[in-house]
Amino acid sequence: MITSIFNKSKIINLIIVFFITLLAFVTARTNIINETITPVFVFNQLSAFFICAITILVFNFIVTKNNLTKSNSYEILLFSLFFLTLVQTTNHTNILISNFFVLLGIRRIISLRSQKNIKSKLFDAALWIAFASLFYFWAILFFIVIIFSLFFYADNSLRHWIIPSIGVATVFSIAVGVSIIMYNDYFEIFNSSRGISYDFSVYNSTNYIVAITMLISFGIWSSIFYLQNIKKQKKDLRASFKIVIITAIIAFVVVLFAPDKNGSEFLFLFAPLAIIITNYIQTIEDKWFREVFVAILFIMPFVLLML
Repeated sequence: MITSIFNKSKIINLIIVFFITLLAFVTARTNIINETITPVFVFNQLSAFFICAITILVFNFIVTKNNLTKSNSYEILLFSLFFLTLVQTTNHTNILISNFFVLLGIRRIISLRSQKNIKSKLFDAALWIAFASLFYFWAILFFIVIIFSLFFYADNSLRHWIIPSIGVATVFSIAVGVSIIMYNDYFEIFNSSRGISYDFSVYNSTNYIVAITMLISFGIWSSIFYLQNIKKQKKDLRASFKIVIITAIIAFVVVLFAPDKNGSEFLFLFAPLAIIITNYIQTIEDKWFREVFVAILFIMPFVLLML
């Protein structure tokens, strides 16, 4: 039943996805229900939800525009279900903004396959990822995706290798200028934690264990088939599919490095995992198994809400 609903791209699917996202958003804020309601509080909450919603729309655009999945709505369904699986990801605005900028950067990277406006796309990608690192330092690791894209898409022109550095330098200059104006200090704006923590004790709870196990197990299982199917893709799409798997690996490293383990760091994994798992769902020939697979992914987040 679930597969028949999301097997096509329909407006009703977006409504369901936004409802699930709203549920995740509200659930994550049950502990602040007694806070004083002020215009600033309302604005902050609406802004956070708007970022969640626009992230899903941008993600859907990236996937559809670049043919990263077939014409269905599984990827945005999974993205919203991941929000519900780890509702903490909606709580930290800095990471929401950082992830949004990373997606904009990945969008420009994948669009390199057209071989048009390569210089501007490389500059934009570096610019967005650099902005992302201002809100969450370890997002800078996604700069590695740009390096891989140079091997996949661009020629050996020295200019193509220099341009991303110019994008980063541009953001650095802007950030320093803003820091001087706002804080009367050159580097006060660069206050995102640069530490690394390997203390995973915060994940030692039933909700975290079940949620993380589900994400990683389904992700690894789907990745095996995803990697096998890359060669079956059209030649001009193979690099894009490789970019997705590289992004997933880097996102996992960001999770490992996260200085403050609170669950929100998994947000960077949502987009690549949704694409990878969707591609696996599309390869399942047995209708009953596909239905069961999707049903588990759909039901588990709601079960976690009751734990």
